[in-house]
Amino acid sequence: MKMKEAYRGSGIGVIFMAVFGTLWASTGIMGLQGWGFPYVDLAAITVGIIMVIGGISLIHASQKMPNQITENGARRLKRIGFMFNMVFIAEGLLIVIAIAICNLINQTDLIPGVIAIIVGIHFLPLASLFQIKVYYATGVLLCSLALITLLIVPDTVMFRKHQILAPLSLLGFGCTLILWFTGLTLWLRLKKSNQTIAIED
Repeated sequence: MKMKEAYRGSGIGVIFMAVFGTLWASTGIMGLQGWGFPYVDLAAITVGIIMVIGGISLIHASQKMPNQITENGARRLKRIGFMFNMVFIAEGLLIVIAIAICNLINQTDLIPGVIAIIVGIHFLPLASLFQIKVYYATGVLLCSLALITLLIVPDTVMFRKHQILAPLSLLGFGCTLILWFTGLTLWLRLKKSNQTIAIED
């Protein structure tokens, strides 16, 4: 993979992980029902912003690099972009359908867990598409966390005389950490490849 392509792709990936990780943090915060406010909220927003800035900096750096993409490379990128859009659209449709079904059967408490499973599954084809092995781990971890939350975790727990909605908090913050760690891994992967190229030069 050319460095320009690697920087841009990693930057977009880091931004995605930052944004959606922070959105999942909001789910975890809802489960806390006011506990830790505003410190937990500020911490989640701060980390999310830092990661977004990091992703933007990678994209900005890629714009300064020479365009070395061949005609075959351009066709490959176009195909990857098309497949990514298809996976993203399928994920969105499945989420909409899942929410509708959960509402129809009056099981709205299942919605966060089902969404996490769909999100986790969508990482599996992306792992093959982008040749990023960590996406396999991301997908499996998200699905596993969702299943554990749905099947094992009690509805509420008491923490220092404060009632917490355990499934929301565990799922929300768990997904946040998984996605943020994935974003960090993308950045470290790029840094490692840079070091390898420097040594070879």
